[in-house]
Amino acid sequence: MEILEWIRFILAAAFLLGGIVIFLVEIFGMYRFRFVLNRMQIAATGDTLGLGLCLIGLMVANGANPATAKMLLVLLFFWIASPVSSHVLSRMEYTTDEKITDHLRILTLEEAEREIKEQEDRDEHI
Repeated sequence: MEILEWIRFILAAAFLLGGIVIFLVEIFGMYRFRFVLNRMQIAATGDTLGLGLCLIGLMVANGANPATAKMLLVLLFFWIASPVSSHVLSRMEYTTDEKITDHLRILTLEEAEREIKEQEDRDEHI
C-alpha cells in the first residue's frame, strides 16, 4: 500500500511542477512579447494548461472524494471560459486597434489562396 501512496505523491508532484513551469513560461511570455494579441495568446495558453496541470495534480493528491469532483468542475469550467474570454478580448482588440496593420497582414481569401498555391509550386520545385 505504501508503494501506491508514493506513486500518487510522485504523480501529483509531477503535475504540480509541470503547472508551475507553464506559469513561469507564461510570465516570461507576458513580458517578452510586445503585441497585445501575442501576450493574450500566451496568457490564455498558460492559464488553461498551467491551471489544468495544477488542478490535476491536486486531484491526484486528494484522492477520490467530493472535493476532487468540485476541482474537476472548476477545471472544466476554466477550460471552457478561458479560451472563450480570450477570443472575445482578441476580437475586440482586432476591431478597435487603428494601427493593427503595423503588427499583421490582412489578406482576402483570394490572396491567401494565391499565396498557398505559390508556396506549393515552390515546394514542388525543391
